[in-house]
Amino acid sequence: MFFISGAEIVFIFFIVLLVFGADKIPTIARGLAKGMTQIRQATNDIKSEIQKSAKVDDPSKALKDTFTKEVKEVKKDFDELTDSIKRNL
Repeated sequence: MFFISGAEIVFIFFIVLLVFGADKIPTIARGLAKGMTQIRQATNDIKSEIQKSAKVDDPSKALKDTFTKEVKEVKKDFDELTDSIKRNL
């Protein structure tokens, strides 16, 4: 975890114990846990918003679909025209 050995963690805990005292450590731990929970919820909210926005139809996709549909209709009309010309000949 964060490239910190066990001895370094014990040393950090000892310094925190000296600075804040034994009675304040549970309060600090609760505050840190609450902060981490809020950060986790915020990141989940951001992820869900990004996923929702990705699902929204892209205007360029709608334009492409419309263009493809029009091209198919023109091609169909052109094929009908050439078929009628071939029949007349």
